[in-house]
Amino acid sequence: MTEKEATEKLSNKSLDILHVKDIFEAFAGNSVIEGLVAMNLSLRTSVYEREKEFSETICKLLEKLSDSCDMSVRWAVAKNPHTSVYILEKLSKDDVNLVRALVATNPNTPIHILQKLFNDEKIVRDGLSGNPSTPLKYLKVLSDDSDKMVRLRVIENPSCTKDICEKLLNDPEQNIQQGAHSKLERLNHANQ
Repeated sequence: MTEKEATEKLSNKSLDILHVKDIFEAFAGNSVIEGLVAMNLSLRTSVYEREKEFSETICKLLEKLSDSCDMSVRWAVAKNPHTSVYILEKLSKDDVNLVRALVATNPNTPIHILQKLFNDEKIVRDGLSGNPSTPLKYLKVLSDDSDKMVRLRVIENPSCTKDICEKLLNDPEQNIQQGAHSKLERLNHANQ
């Protein structure tokens, strides 16, 4: 099989996962194919029925892809809902901040890893602020973050509480005040 044929096959998210694995192994070390395999796994696991796509083969491919020298491949692994805790732990120490940020956004990242990412740079805190698994005590601290995008993402977080929204009604940024007001209306409406 040529690289072009492999590229065409990998664009099909319905391609049998064992064929994806065979292509990955046939083109070991080819960063283009690694990227396409990572994208194929992302496409098949970012749909609403992601558990339907769960398999040991996907998990093993994600583990192998996590060692890629290509940042975009590790990025795709970091955000994948089937990436193991072991790999999320490894990627949480990645040299590239975007990879760590995507570990921070992954709802399956355990709290002990999220805690380690809490003191990371802004892009990583931004990831934490939107993760519904981020503990409430960290959302409260992030609601005071110096970066307005972090505070805004806290409001959008499904775990954001009424107390946090009420505090952000007094934020110096008008769009954060408006976001907090809208979220409070939704929370109040849901509780009626």
